[in-house]
Amino acid sequence: MPMTTTAYFWEKWPHWAAYVCALLAGGLAPLSLAPLNIWPLALLSPAILALLLYRQSGRDLLKRSFCFGLGLFGVGASWVYVSIHDFGYTGVTLAGLLTGLFVAGLALLFALPFLMLSYRQTTRSWLPHLLLVAAVWVLGEWSRSWFLTGFPWLYIGYSQLTTPLAGWAPLLGIYGVSLAVLLTGALTLWPFLSRSKPSLILAPLLLSSLWIGGLQLQDIEWTQAVGEPKKVALVQANIPQDKKWQPSYLEATLNRYRRLSAQAWSADWVIWPEAAIPLVYHQALPVLQEAHKTALANNSALITGILYDDPASGRYHNSSLGLGLASGLYHKTRLVPFGEYVPLEQWLRGAIEFFNLPASFISPGKSEQPPLQIGATRLATAICYEVVYPDLVASMARNTEVILTISNDAWFGSSWGPLQHLQMAQMRALENGRFVIRGTNNGVSAIINNRGELLATSEQFVQQVLTGQVQAYKGSTPFVRWGSSSALLLCLGLLIMAGTYPVNRPARARH
Repeated sequence: MPMTTTAYFWEKWPHWAAYVCALLAGGLAPLSLAPLNIWPLALLSPAILALLLYRQSGRDLLKRSFCFGLGLFGVGASWVYVSIHDFGYTGVTLAGLLTGLFVAGLALLFALPFLMLSYRQTTRSWLPHLLLVAAVWVLGEWSRSWFLTGFPWLYIGYSQLTTPLAGWAPLLGIYGVSLAVLLTGALTLWPFLSRSKPSLILAPLLLSSLWIGGLQLQDIEWTQAVGEPKKVALVQANIPQDKKWQPSYLEATLNRYRRLSAQAWSADWVIWPEAAIPLVYHQALPVLQEAHKTALANNSALITGILYDDPASGRYHNSSLGLGLASGLYHKTRLVPFGEYVPLEQWLRGAIEFFNLPASFISPGKSEQPPLQIGATRLATAICYEVVYPDLVASMARNTEVILTISNDAWFGSSWGPLQHLQMAQMRALENGRFVIRGTNNGVSAIINNRGELLATSEQFVQQVLTGQVQAYKGSTPFVRWGSSSALLLCLGLLIMAGTYPVNRPARARH
């Protein structure tokens, strides 16, 4: 199809049809992620958006990308409804409204960066347009990692954990993998849309470089094993979220941890999940001292989640604590809005039960904290939500040998949220070349090797002790050293290259 005919086709697409198509295409993207993992959809979905945005004005760019974002987050982040309705004790109508506002806000954040495409849009040919869409998409993912404390969820690169493109993760991180996915779609489309000789030659060469390069990178051992493997036991108590903080259920909770841990003390390391003991630290001292003595008697290390009440500052922290042969105390630095703190608290607290959650009074810890330690092994600790921040985990992994993440995904019920959360933990293992230990209250607990592969996983919603071997690793991947800066610089380079690409001038009439 000649380029002019193609341009005319996309320009004349009816608005309502374009919006519906964008909505459906956005809904396809989360299907490429956990739990369905239909990874080819990660190539198709953004490609459809690129076609829909070709030669559109600023207003239409915003509307079409907004509809795409509605589909993306409406399907991929709908699990927020479970937290609001089931555990926030909010009615169906209000829970649906709050979920809709959340999705719409994320869709707007997704759409705004695409306004950059409006520069010289009417005179741009296909190649610079496709490159711009790829670069803007990834920069948008990055912006969602920090804007308003961040919601770094549903990144398209997570779909590629089992493909050769995953080889780029230790080099460029999740943003680099996302860029590789988007460039794959762009280079696949380019020859069909432009029908030019350069595209027929260059596109296959660049595509093969991306995929073969990723495959070869997978053979590189970026980090090296150190010491002997350790036996680890993850205690998954499956405490019901609606009973966890009830004083009447306290003794049942403690007895369950005692009973399950009795079969775990043969392990070198025993892990209890986030806020395992439903008491603040100074109230829980007798329980912690009991656990400490039991761990020492079994020559074992115990790490548990605990809410720490700081007597000096009067603040509360979501923390992890080392007992037995383990030592150290870590306070969570990245908090969950409306889960651990309430934005605009003076207006929202008390408005509905959802804003009165037991843990919504947490203060963040300092950005620089010493790691937890077991013998000579240092552990980078990411509590729950923190593991989804790639640069945060990389900064902690630089001086540690194992990554530990403890979580309580009971807030999300049987939705896709916990499985998406697990997939992101797998990417952190691959980026940093470290084993990841993931201990949860109700699943999925997991042991992940330094290549992002699941070695052992628990079932969801059962009481279980998951055991396995964990190997410490030293050394740094390029991503650990440089973080996301390399991938972001590549995106900026694509923006500059596409922005300065020769434009297609309309032919002048001959006289």
